[in-house]
Order: sequence, then C-alpha cells, then structure tokens
Amino acid sequence: MAGRAAEPEVIWARPERAGRGPRPAHSRADIAATAVRVADAEGIDAVSMRKIAGELGMGTMSLYNYVPRKEDLYELMVDAVSAEYEFPEPSGDWRADLLGLARQGRAVMHRHPWLPGLMSPVYGFSPNALAYLEYCLACLDPLDLPYGTKMELVAAVTSVVTTYVANEIATAERTRSLPWTAERERAVRAAHLGKELASGRYARLAAAFAEEAGPVDPEAVFERAVRRTLEGFAAQ
Repeated sequence: MAGRAAEPEVIWARPERAGRGPRPAHSRADIAATAVRVADAEGIDAVSMRKIAGELGMGTMSLYNYVPRKEDLYELMVDAVSAEYEFPEPSGDWRADLLGLARQGRAVMHRHPWLPGLMSPVYGFSPNALAYLEYCLACLDPLDLPYGTKMELVAAVTSVVTTYVANEIATAERTRSLPWTAERERAVRAAHLGKELASGRYARLAAAFAEEAGPVDPEAVFERAVRRTLEGFAAQ
C-alpha cells in the first residue's frame, strides 16, 4: 500500500532530505505547522494526507515522500506543539516546577483541543518530547527516588493533565451543541438533582453536596489533583 514501509521506522530516524539532489520544496516544520493549523480550525478528523497535501499545494503521493504514514504526521504535530513549553531554570522545588509544567500542559491542550486525543507514549520520543522529559528529570533532581519512579511520576502527572483537559474540552463541546444556554441546562439539572437528594435515598450524596460551598472552581480542582499526585510520590 502506498505510504507503508516494509518495516517499522521512526520518522526522526529518516533523513529529512537526501544527501544529494534538489532541496525539498517543504520542510517537516512546514508540514507540521499546516496540519496543526487545520486541526486547530477544523478538528483532528479534518487532518488527512489529501487535505494537508492540498493545503501545501502538492499531490497526495508527493506528501508521502516527506511523511510515509499518517501516524508520522500526527507525531510531527504533537512534537510541533510540544515546542510551546517554556523551560525556566529548575527552582529546586520539584513540586512547584512540576505543577508549573502541568499548568503549561493544560494551556497547550486548550490551545490545541485535538492534542489530548493524540497523547500517547508512542509519540514520546520526538525531539521536543525528549527535551521535555529531560527537563522534568532535571526538575526532579532533588527528589531521592530512582529514575524509573521519576519517569512514572512524570507519566502520572501527564495522565492527570490529559484526562482533566479532555473532560473540560468534551464538556465545552457538548455545551456548545445545546439548543439553549448552558445556564438554563445547569438550572434544570440542578433542580432535578435537588429533588433527588431531598428524597432521602442518597444520604451520603446529600451530605457531600451540602458541604460544597459555592460553585466548583475548576482551576482549584485541577491544581489539587496535580498536587495530590505529586505528594503520592513524595511519600515514597
């Protein structure tokens, strides 16, 4: 099949251009930027080899000369947006440094709502992903744990951020699709919940909601989730 290699290969191990011959008309950075732009505007389902080739003014088969597989295109996209992280000098407070990275990750995913769906260890060895992991381990130097455990910590924080943001994005998308306002939807559901809790069948839930003072602060919930993950590893 066109675009399929006989053996698995890593896009980063493949030379971007041959040693001889004319300079390619496009770079991987161009291709990744185009795919990211399409995904940001139209969603990840709009990203196809045909679509990206057309945006770049080339034939689909020509794009396969640059990117052998669609999976490689996704990897280029994930790596491209991973460059948006900033890596200040580690402060010596590994909890604060990892929390700062988690905040950055949440912001990156909201700028690129398709990203949570592509987060995968398979794409974890691109240039910007490796730089991210190296920086995380530098931030964790003060933590006296084996590197394997530190890598688990980084993976756990990434999972918390990805899951949390994916839920935020899905909720926002469902809200936008409603034929009425989000406020009206919440009011109707709150009224129904109030009746159910008042029935006496859900005593523990009623007590839990009674404890909640005011609306839920998603920023605070996010930070608590990350901090609790960090403290779980600190306890080791």
